[in-house]
Amino acid sequence: MYAITIREPGGPEVLTWTQVADPAPPAPGEVLVQVAATAVNRADLLQRAGHYPPPPGASPYLGLECTGTVRAVGTGVEEWHVGDQVAALLSGGGYAEQVVVPVGQLFPRPEGVDLVTAAALPEVTSTVWSNVFTLATLRPGETLLVHGGGSGIGTCAIQLATAAGARVIVTAGSADKLARCAELGADVGINYRDEDFAARVREVTDGRGADVILDNMGASYLGRNVDALAVNGRLVVIGLQGGSKGEIDFGKLMGKRAAVLVTALRSRPAAEKAAIVRSVVEHVWPQLASGVLRPVVDRVLPVQDASEAHRVVEAGESVGKVVLAMPTASG
Repeated sequence: MYAITIREPGGPEVLTWTQVADPAPPAPGEVLVQVAATAVNRADLLQRAGHYPPPPGASPYLGLECTGTVRAVGTGVEEWHVGDQVAALLSGGGYAEQVVVPVGQLFPRPEGVDLVTAAALPEVTSTVWSNVFTLATLRPGETLLVHGGGSGIGTCAIQLATAAGARVIVTAGSADKLARCAELGADVGINYRDEDFAARVREVTDGRGADVILDNMGASYLGRNVDALAVNGRLVVIGLQGGSKGEIDFGKLMGKRAAVLVTALRSRPAAEKAAIVRSVVEHVWPQLASGVLRPVVDRVLPVQDASEAHRVVEAGESVGKVVLAMPTASG
């Protein structure tokens, strides 16, 4: 098969479409998927640069999600059959023509969404549902602050939270991105380049603050996120783009009876991933079928253009997901 390989750690230019060995046949409880498309995640950029190696046992190739067609099933697999169209949450391997997936990490292709477009869904829906709704228990009438509202995760969070009856505030780095967020349902947009988001959140909530904050920055936003939290608020950190070490005022956190939760998806045990996938299929997939939630795809590029896709994401030029289609992909 062919896969995108990393010539050496570095910039987007180190990515190469190369012939590699086929994966081993699926073991019991696994399925072999012929990949139709994958999508770019921030973790892919880190792995390419040499900062985020795949977990033990995972594919060495980039790609934390994919869609495709079941090509073979391991022994004991009864719920999936050769020819089924699926989406998958991966620990790696999406930037390849074939990938082996544990059955618990497979989704059926969502109704009404073609295979290429659906590649934008597994990672964002799993991240948003497990963090905003399962962990932070966002409820109707509460306020959600989403950092990076124009990202794949941000555009998904806006739609799901709005549908759940929450008020949504987003940060983004341009007027165009804030406008796109408003189109998806965001109630308030904050340009983080020229506004103090913590002060603005307090202003638009009459001093109350946000009940849930979904944060991709980590250390650089920690103090301001605590300032922006409401009493009994929940700060969920899912990314460290602003650093991994910061100071926190526990007195302020204690006064608000608030919580700081830090999670990752890729490194979770297979059983936890399977539970998340089941919950997403139960709660989120029907919203795709009804049109309440729609994938936000900035552009679809051939997988051979992975270098350009990484450049676009790294430069912050995209809204939603950048999808990579395999040479034989079709809807």
